[in-house]
Amino acid sequence: MTTTEARQAGPDPGEAYRRSVHWWVQQASGVADDQWDLPTPCADWTVRDLVNHVVGEDLWTAPLMRGRTIADVGSRLAGDLLGEDPRGAAVSAATEAVGVVDETLPAHGTVQLSYGEESMDEYVRQLVADHLVHGWDLAVATGRERDLDPGLVADVAAWFDGMEDAYRSGGAVGARMPSAGDPQSDLLARFGRDASWGPDHGGFAAFVAAFGRGDVDAIMALMTDDCVFEATGPAPDGIRHVGAADVRSVWESLFTETGSPAFTAEESFVAGDRGVLRWRFDWVAPDGSPGHVRGVDVVRLRAGKVCEKLSYVKG
Repeated sequence: MTTTEARQAGPDPGEAYRRSVHWWVQQASGVADDQWDLPTPCADWTVRDLVNHVVGEDLWTAPLMRGRTIADVGSRLAGDLLGEDPRGAAVSAATEAVGVVDETLPAHGTVQLSYGEESMDEYVRQLVADHLVHGWDLAVATGRERDLDPGLVADVAAWFDGMEDAYRSGGAVGARMPSAGDPQSDLLARFGRDASWGPDHGGFAAFVAAFGRGDVDAIMALMTDDCVFEATGPAPDGIRHVGAADVRSVWESLFTETGSPAFTAEESFVAGDRGVLRWRFDWVAPDGSPGHVRGVDVVRLRAGKVCEKLSYVKG
């Protein structure tokens, strides 16, 4: 199916849009006060970051559907859009967006997007997919029911048949994940999601990101008080460090005494209570020469935190 055919396929998107936004609002309005900093399947986003992103999309809907351009809106929808009442902000933005789509979509006109002119119908189909998938992201991050509307899954899957390659090549979605074989798992996999994602996945992703930043406080916040770290050396068994204080001292030494330290995650995954990270560590020696090693961490997770990190290195 060509891109043009994909844009023309399927039922009128108005009803699908209303259902997808209703699903999203259910999830956003159910976030508890202590859940805004939780990790999500979007590795770089907390719950608050995720909600802020979708609120931004909802606030953009009105001006775009009414013919305004990105230049017209400027930067007024950048930054934090949630304020002190994030649930209220999410509901208000979604309600306005649905009203505007109901008003303007019957004209089947065009909108001006970042890549140029697009049909209203195609733009709304994009929004259906975003609300459906990001609603799932939010549901699993906050421990809510994760089952999606089968009709919406089918609608988005049919639309995505003609759009997946463009989305992936443009970096809009991550690598396709393994699927359990059912329609929901398959759609999530196509959008770069692991349908079995749970809190441990998010904790591990945040742990990996903290290492990439060299943020010792964040690393330790994601390790248990009784954590264990088994270093790569000296051969053959490395040194075993037990307890948060001992492990912290290793990270502090690593990031303060090594010249220009930089961890890069090459691949990571979670299976049950185990996480595996394939990494590269770069540094600059006192004489200015660069160096690096590559290795693997085998991690044990407990309630979203790392309780054991066993490191192995090439060479």
